[in-house]
Amino acid sequence: MSRYWIEPERHTLHGHWSRELSPVLTIDSGETVIFRTLEAGWAIEPRTSTVWSQEPKRFPNRHPHLDSGHALCGPVAIRGAEPGMTLAVHFDEIRPDHWGWTVALLERSDESMEEICLLWQIDPDNGTATTQQGHTVRIQPFMGVSGLAPAEPGQHATRPPRTVGGNMDCKELVAGSTLYLPVAVAGGLFSTGDGHALQGDGEVSGTAIECPMERVQITFTLLPEVTIETPYAETPTGFLTMGFSPDLNIATEIALHAMLDHLENRLRVSRVEALALASVLVDLRVTQIVNAVHGVHAFFPKDSLINL
Repeated sequence: MSRYWIEPERHTLHGHWSRELSPVLTIDSGETVIFRTLEAGWAIEPRTSTVWSQEPKRFPNRHPHLDSGHALCGPVAIRGAEPGMTLAVHFDEIRPDHWGWTVALLERSDESMEEICLLWQIDPDNGTATTQQGHTVRIQPFMGVSGLAPAEPGQHATRPPRTVGGNMDCKELVAGSTLYLPVAVAGGLFSTGDGHALQGDGEVSGTAIECPMERVQITFTLLPEVTIETPYAETPTGFLTMGFSPDLNIATEIALHAMLDHLENRLRVSRVEALALASVLVDLRVTQIVNAVHGVHAFFPKDSLINL
């Protein structure tokens, strides 16, 4: 199968979701695309100051409205994709660039703000990142935003996640994972961006190690006979289902019910038995709480599958 490359250029970048965006590439099911992406804020060079207001050089010629969201590469259309189908998105490889940043803002009791900006040097070969203070962490790179165009017409913000994916900020979607997304428009129109070298569940300061990605290799497979309502994924270590809502409890219910559907089908058990097994084996994790629409994922570890 063919392999294609997408570089972050004016015609391949956009900062909103829309079904009206023209695809920058149209591929067949089973083909592979290699993306190079900017960091989420459109920076084209590393930050040099720990003062958040001192911005780095950013991508030129941005539209003040259409490019106000995450710097996304795409969209990619898949021939034959139609609403009601499912697109399998397999992350073959995710390699970060050599720099990143994390910011935190904390309100003091006197209502003044305290801030810190961590400047990270990333070593993709050794799988580590180090701050200006010398703190070193083991990285686990993934794409914060991966999704399809929504069915609704018009332009849509990139910040909230949706049932078609988007800004899910799910740290489990590392290389070797397959993300399954419901197709809402003809062609699907897939875009990705918002590279993260490492993030904790919740993304509590609002940022991870935000970084550009040197190489994100993705293979796309169309599943015409499969219909889903919310994203789910198979990772190297388990299976997960996702729920999104402004109400964290509702997001939890969506993720849990999707996991029960998955267990019923995978293990060929009744709904009540799926619930009992989920209570023993499934972890409910807060994906993120910082994007207005909260995320929860239900995680079923593969190493629990002994003789089920």
